[in-house]
Amino acid sequence: MTCNRVPPVPAGISVDAAPPLLLKADELGRIEIIERAGVRVIRRDVRAARWWAWLAAHRAAAREARALQRLAGIDGVPVLLGWDGRELLRSYIAGIPMQQARPRDRDYYRDALRLLARLHQRGIVHNDLAKEPNWLVCVDGRPALVDFQIAWTRGRRGRLFRLLAREDLRHLLKHKRTYCESALSARQRTMLATPALPSRLWRASGKRLYKLVARRVFGYWDNEGRGRMRG
Repeated sequence: MTCNRVPPVPAGISVDAAPPLLLKADELGRIEIIERAGVRVIRRDVRAARWWAWLAAHRAAAREARALQRLAGIDGVPVLLGWDGRELLRSYIAGIPMQQARPRDRDYYRDALRLLARLHQRGIVHNDLAKEPNWLVCVDGRPALVDFQIAWTRGRRGRLFRLLAREDLRHLLKHKRTYCESALSARQRTMLATPALPSRLWRASGKRLYKLVARRVFGYWDNEGRGRMRG
């Protein structure tokens, strides 16, 4: 079984058939579920970004488009349907965010490890897997990933790539420890106990500033896939 996906939006269809359902709104724009030709898709609307954040919003959407292009054909990742510099369209994956589904099945984490391996094989690091709403539990119980706006898309696999890929894995193991701790192997427990130096520096310095900026400046909240609200 595979995660449910919608078929591509038919060419030439541009009129929304139903009012959009807002999932996320901040200074970088809006993310909505919309219908086009009777098909549910996700729209990242850069046009809704504040004028002073437009460049950052455009770069984030372009980065997500590059990541999804390179990940084409991988189950558990949205399909890129379009990016015209103003709005990004990607397929809708039917699923429940991790913090709601609270997956306790060992198979979920086994499949999630395989999904991460496929990302890294394509030269993509997600970079935002500490956020549970970015992990979905599909209707068949398998994992899926969304929100690639800060992904590593350079393709080069040097030392920095390996460090970032390790952090992707460590964040998944944190979630596994939360919901299915008994399934952690000895090696996985060791990895959790030894974060990489960049991660330690980030937690000691930049993380608090990031949260302050995200909440105070961007008024950040996120309801992707009917996920949690943030204030």
